[in-house]
Amino acid sequence: MSKFNSTNTIKTTNRDGHVAYSMTDKAKLVTQVLTSFFNEAKFYGDNSEDMAETIQRVIKQDADFVSRLAVYARRVFNMRSVAHVLTAYLAHEPEGKPYVRKTVRGITLRGDDATELMAFYLNTFGKPIPNSLRKGIEDVFGGFDEYTLAKYKGEGKTVKMRDLLCLCRPAPRDDAQSAMWKRLLEGKLETPVTWETQLSANGNNRKTWENLIDSGKVGYMALLRNLRNIINAKPRNIEKVWATIENPDAVRRSKQLPFRFLSAYKQVGSIAGSRGLDALEDAVDAATANLPRLHGTTVIAVDVSGSMSGTVSNKSDVRCVEIGMLLGLIANRICDNSIFYTFDTSLTRVPLSRRAAILDTVVNKSAPGGGTNMDLPFVAMKRDGIKADRIIIISDNMCNSGYTWYSHKTVQSLADDYRRESGCDLWVHAIDLQGYGTQQFHGAKTNIIAGWSEKVFDFVQLAEQGEATLEKAIASYDWEKPKAA
Repeated sequence: MSKFNSTNTIKTTNRDGHVAYSMTDKAKLVTQVLTSFFNEAKFYGDNSEDMAETIQRVIKQDADFVSRLAVYARRVFNMRSVAHVLTAYLAHEPEGKPYVRKTVRGITLRGDDATELMAFYLNTFGKPIPNSLRKGIEDVFGGFDEYTLAKYKGEGKTVKMRDLLCLCRPAPRDDAQSAMWKRLLEGKLETPVTWETQLSANGNNRKTWENLIDSGKVGYMALLRNLRNIINAKPRNIEKVWATIENPDAVRRSKQLPFRFLSAYKQVGSIAGSRGLDALEDAVDAATANLPRLHGTTVIAVDVSGSMSGTVSNKSDVRCVEIGMLLGLIANRICDNSIFYTFDTSLTRVPLSRRAAILDTVVNKSAPGGGTNMDLPFVAMKRDGIKADRIIIISDNMCNSGYTWYSHKTVQSLADDYRRESGCDLWVHAIDLQGYGTQQFHGAKTNIIAGWSEKVFDFVQLAEQGEATLEKAIASYDWEKPKAA
């Protein structure tokens, strides 16, 4: 049977002093990478320094895994900054250098992926620039057209596009490219027609937004981030915006993390009207429409303790507890039969229909506070005679109250008690939202997952079928392999 980290029984303590299990370096790195914006504060402190140390250890053990993780994080979980960090460390460590060129190609989906990667490397390690990183940048730089060079030229940034050209000195493939690069160096590139340049030139007003909406030049994420501006401008064609946001094909192509819809919902809730809020709800529905169904009875337990109160970054108003509720409600949507709890120092059973409006429910039921008593869902399941096939626990794993706190046991002991006393050999799927580096569960029928994306639910069914876990999926990920026709 496929298991994640199943043989690890080494006990340690979490950041709040509670007993927990340590993680293998690979498992720890996965949870850190898929739940972190680098150099961002968390409730128990920024874990970026710890992540950097873990990256270096795993590179020495298995640099290929770090390369695949970087590309997986960028392409599957849509995480940008940590992909840059992983690639930079690969370039710096001797064991990682053979993997750098392929990794750079894999993580560069936009022009500023290359400039941000180089900026992180120089800010962290300084010169000289490793040849492997130069070659990787050369590979992707040669594919940038004039629009990309101009859009991401990086004025005001540490590393600009023209800096990349000077630092890496790629060879132009023809005279036309040579002339284009000369225009880049001279600051004479043709100004791209983007929503940013149009707003700058014509002002943030109704006419500008009407023209931009009709032009189709505003990307999906830009629409989400500018919703308040658009609504306040009162464009007469705003229905096109709502139609785009709720369009299932546009949603799938955008690859937005679910909390991006929540952020937009929170920002425009008072001014969007029912049409706008319905469009955002429909977008979340579309993003999760193709998730595998979970048959049988599923217990969903979401941590709403005080340590879940922090925002995911200093530029975001979305809190960790809201991501937890969002993922919990997505899980509720795909279950045949579900029981939904929230827990902190106490436990609340939340009555929900499978069609409950996800974003509205998150906003109205996500007030964090209290300690983290992960015992409570298991106590309630035993008390109420619940026959569960699985439990999905969504938490930062910083247990600090309850029976296990006082008895110096992990919550694993309560899972074992439930299995023995109920006769239900349930699966435990523990979704880590903060990557502090410890876990509460281990052993057979235990699946440790991490991340803020709906993609985590792919690994619930796959693990139960013995086919894959998150770590195994990353280890075998090959973005360059041609897809079957």
